[in-house]
Amino acid sequence: MPAAPTIEQILQYMAQQLETITVLQQQLLAAQAAIATLAVAVAPTPVAASVIVEVALPPKFNRERSQVIGFINACRLFMQMRLTQVAERNKISWVLSYVQRGVAKIWKDNILDEIIKEMLVVQTVEELFTKIGQEFGEFDKESWKVDELRILEQGGRTVDEYVQEFKRAARGSGYEGRALVEEFKRGLNGTIRRRLAKAETSPTTIT
Repeated sequence: MPAAPTIEQILQYMAQQLETITVLQQQLLAAQAAIATLAVAVAPTPVAASVIVEVALPPKFNRERSQVIGFINACRLFMQMRLTQVAERNKISWVLSYVQRGVAKIWKDNILDEIIKEMLVVQTVEELFTKIGQEFGEFDKESWKVDELRILEQGGRTVDEYVQEFKRAARGSGYEGRALVEEFKRGLNGTIRRRLAKAETSPTTIT
């Protein structure tokens, strides 16, 4: 019959068990920490829901004088909402695709032919709008500029790009001073406009 363990042996055994339990507890805590870290690392990043704003396509243009300004403004609005990253040459082609009826279509075919043969240089869509206005509308440059300025917005442009585009549109519009500044602020994106409103002093010039 084996001899009963001594008190010293029992205490030694208990100490070994406690040490084993302590090691296991540390390993368990380390494993839990690793799992928590992994959960954070693999958690899907919330994706902000994209908001698609509906915007009407421009009407087909058929040379009616009363439709010129409306057609051009509809084109400008759609381009600001959907075509900010599109090259100017493609914008020109897109606008011309809506010139489809009657004499206007014949004029468009002639314009395209002259562009292809490099007999006519149209570098920007605004130059095309000017030609449409001169050909089919009662061309009033100042009124034309005012309409362009009133519809201009920052959209996907940087602030610097918006400033340059605004300066171009403002030339010859008749706007100046406070009225010009207010029109500039109106076209800024909402976040920037709100920050500007909180500023201690508002700008009085467009630099």
